[in-house]
Amino acid sequence: MTGYTYRSDEDRSAAHAAPKPLEAEPASEGADNVDFLELPFAPLDMSTVVQSIVLRPIDAAFTYVVTPNVDHVVRLQRSRSDLWPAYRGAWMVLCDSRILHMLARVAGSDLPVVPGSDLTVRLFEEGIGNDDPVAILGGRADMVAAVADRYGLRNVRHYDPPMGFIKDAREVARAVRFLVEAKARYSFLAVGSPQQEIIAHRVALTGSACGIGFCVGASLDFLSGEQDRAPLMMQHLALEWLYRLASDPRRMWRRYLIDGPQIFLIHQAWRRSMDHPGKPTDRSAAS
Repeated sequence: MTGYTYRSDEDRSAAHAAPKPLEAEPASEGADNVDFLELPFAPLDMSTVVQSIVLRPIDAAFTYVVTPNVDHVVRLQRSRSDLWPAYRGAWMVLCDSRILHMLARVAGSDLPVVPGSDLTVRLFEEGIGNDDPVAILGGRADMVAAVADRYGLRNVRHYDPPMGFIKDAREVARAVRFLVEAKARYSFLAVGSPQQEIIAHRVALTGSACGIGFCVGASLDFLSGEQDRAPLMMQHLALEWLYRLASDPRRMWRRYLIDGPQIFLIHQAWRRSMDHPGKPTDRSAAS
């Protein structure tokens, strides 16, 4: 576990100044979620999400945000039904996929796209103050130091669990304990999915933590410049998956060419279940 302390010079650039409090009205609690593919998506745009996060009381009990994309939904529906509590237990379930957004529109629902990577950028640029306690689970120490320096953060704690930690009960307990003891206002879980959702859920179940956790995957790598995102045009055309596939075909080919397309069969089965609510859904029938 590493603590970083950054002392500002008097002439630190304005880019490192603490953000001003938002003046907008807080987002209304209790907005109806959109039930889509058996997940309770929050129908909130980016600005409202950020607003709700920064206006949440600092000492409120720990909760967390998940940003499922196609890969997450396919995993939930096809192979990891044990993960449903982790997703359904989140404070906010945000749509991290333009493909899911389009499928929701086909079903008559408006599901705003709030990518986890974009949310992370907005929080670091507009939401997190220089002295706000921040905890980061995962990532290399130099990456965390680069992010802390870039945004002038003076109160960052970091722990990078070993590879495969999720299979070791002691390492899982160590990761949970780190986040509980950090008492951070903002905790970023960057250990990949579904590890990060599992850990966030377990932290919440302890009842001893505070703040908000964000299951952000590789978002911090984008902030530090270690990875590049797809060009904006490809993002807007729902082709970010193609960029990632071309960038790392050996690692990504199965996710995008074999597993990902199952979302269309899952969507068809879900729509049929909505049309015939009394009929049980067979998730394996379309496999």
